[in-house]
Amino acid sequence: MASLKPRLLVCGGGYADIPQIQAAKALGFYVITTGNREHDLGHKYSDEYYLEDFSDRQAMLQLAKRLKIDAVCASCNDFAALSAAYVAEHLNLPGHDSFEVAKIIHHKDLYRRFASANNIRSPFAAGFADEASAVASLPQFSFPLMIKPVDLTGGKGITKVFSEQQAIQAIERAFRLSRERRVVVEEFVEGSRHGITTFVRDGKVVFHFCDDEYYGKNPYLVSAASAPGSVSQQTVQHLIATIEKIAILLNLVSGLIHVQYIVDSEDLPTVIEICRRPPGDLYTRFVKHATGIDYPGYIVKACSGLDFSDLKSSPIKTYVTRHCIMSDRAGVISDVLFDKSIEHNVFDQFLWSKKGDVIHDELTQKLGIVFLRFDSIKEMIIKTKNLHELIKVSIENLAISNSDEKF
Repeated sequence: MASLKPRLLVCGGGYADIPQIQAAKALGFYVITTGNREHDLGHKYSDEYYLEDFSDRQAMLQLAKRLKIDAVCASCNDFAALSAAYVAEHLNLPGHDSFEVAKIIHHKDLYRRFASANNIRSPFAAGFADEASAVASLPQFSFPLMIKPVDLTGGKGITKVFSEQQAIQAIERAFRLSRERRVVVEEFVEGSRHGITTFVRDGKVVFHFCDDEYYGKNPYLVSAASAPGSVSQQTVQHLIATIEKIAILLNLVSGLIHVQYIVDSEDLPTVIEICRRPPGDLYTRFVKHATGIDYPGYIVKACSGLDFSDLKSSPIKTYVTRHCIMSDRAGVISDVLFDKSIEHNVFDQFLWSKKGDVIHDELTQKLGIVFLRFDSIKEMIIKTKNLHELIKVSIENLAISNSDEKF
């Protein structure tokens, strides 16, 4: 009976959380999802769903107490990571850092301060809690600058600026969007962009997986990732040493650490983003496709305090890309068209939009995700760079259709 199973609370329930929900059920958990959007796709896969805002830490704590949960897991969202750490700390649940440490990891200003204090490569940056101080600081920086809310992900609220006037406008916007009402001003770092996902155990990296990142119309939102990554082994070892240093300095619990970084012309990596929750957009399925390792299952094990001592790095078995389908303009969806040259490469897909749906914001709205497999690294790179042309969204500027036709 479900009541006899250990109860896992997921702070979220979007499409990107489905692999973790399925993995948790396979591990024997009774899975409860949450969120203030009742139509999120992940809720269909859980055993139970509650209409609660997972970014509301107190609401999550009260729900966890009422449901007598045995473990808590973050969704693919920084607010969820903070709520999960908060709940775990108050209920003495395993698998999570203290709430104060979680804030250092997931708030950009606190992480930049920590990195600077501990000689960890990071952009020259400063955090601010009021607009006047942020504007007054501008002369100490060299343009171009990146202006960011401290607490948003997926490129939300980020602006690259080239002048003081642009910076003033961007600072005002970032403050308006930040829930914490704090922003970071940092110098732009030039280079290629990549990701590395790791698991640490007792401060040591026991698993790592590297990818190359690709961007579409939105220059701050990853639209595709491919593996194996192209960075040198020297760069990977530098990153592993950095992640282990962070883990030791912050006394991080064993589990997932995901990092986005930029490699400069000297082959040196600079950490841009770091988190301890699952990466979004079905990245967990991407890793599983590339390595054969049950990456979603190990995430659930780590966050619920289960043993994952058998996890170790595995060679990437194939050339694979995960691509988010997005439109290049707003309007009504007519169709999604796959170029014949990549039809044979697509081996897995999850499309949730349909004909007649409306694209309100082409910079953030996704229609679905596809996975492609290639015969060589050359084919992977060439086709991945051009996926926005090879997978096109046909848009009509018409009234909303009532059609339920799926792609």
